[in-house]
Amino acid sequence: MTSLPTSLNDAVAAGQQAVSIDAALLAKLTDLAGDLAVNLTIASIILVATVIGARWAARLTRRGLLRVRAFRHDQTVLSFAVQVVRVVVYIVGFIAILQRLGVQTTSIIAVLGAASLAVGLALQGTLSNVAAGVLLLLLRPYKVGDVIDIGGVAGSVQRLDLFTTQMSNANNHKIVVPNSKVLGDVILNLSGQKTRRVEINFTVGYGEDLNAARAVLVGVAERHDKVLPDPAPWTGVTGLLDSAVQITLQAWVNSEDWWQTQADLMQGGKEAIDAAGIEIPFPHQVAVPYGDEDVMPVVTVRTAEQKARRAAGAEAAEASENGEG
Repeated sequence: MTSLPTSLNDAVAAGQQAVSIDAALLAKLTDLAGDLAVNLTIASIILVATVIGARWAARLTRRGLLRVRAFRHDQTVLSFAVQVVRVVVYIVGFIAILQRLGVQTTSIIAVLGAASLAVGLALQGTLSNVAAGVLLLLLRPYKVGDVIDIGGVAGSVQRLDLFTTQMSNANNHKIVVPNSKVLGDVILNLSGQKTRRVEINFTVGYGEDLNAARAVLVGVAERHDKVLPDPAPWTGVTGLLDSAVQITLQAWVNSEDWWQTQADLMQGGKEAIDAAGIEIPFPHQVAVPYGDEDVMPVVTVRTAEQKARRAAGAEAAEASENGEG
């Protein structure tokens, strides 16, 4: 009879112990959930503060650089420095969030340090772009607004970032070139100088007066208001082609006037040569027969003397017709 109360007491004691263990576990889980909620709340606050702080630091950096006379009108340095400051603030905020969530950042840094070789190989292209961006900022082969040609791709520089150079071409296409490719290729800065030279090739017939053709082209350039008087426009014979003599016109203009002036001189030169009665020949072809057939020229080339005789004959014929009438 005594064994039954003893078993009952043991069962009650075991039940109370289980209840106390469950209560302690529940209390511990509650504490952990509370701590996690607090840490997540603080981490969210740090994240918001990081975003706001990055914008504020970027704005402060821009204002500070605008006060420096050397950087006041240099959008390349301004955009690059602002981006660097923004990235640094984001990195600091990310580390603070990890520490608040209980992540041992020192251990992560140690692991990354031990695996620096693998990380360096994996990020070789990215890190080379960053290094190239810093070198481009220091060497300054171009700035925002310049028209450049990189490996045959031309455009106006819109932005220089940590990783890429952004350009826009004449068709308003967005062109993104990695900084490492920019630094490793030939950079042709088309607007890096204040003045540029317009060079246009014209062709005239072999029977034409070359001095007269040169004088006509020089006159067209001298009458254009965008052509600079110094250096003076120049023309010269620069080639003896299959069907024509090549005459080159060179004129200096301001860089911002280059495109339109080139178009104007090309049109004006062609019209002036036509008005002066100078022939601009097109390619000539000759039919080569087989056997004993005669050679038939597809295009007949007339000399200036032949054209003068033909014109005189036409005038004489017209005069005779008027006399008969």
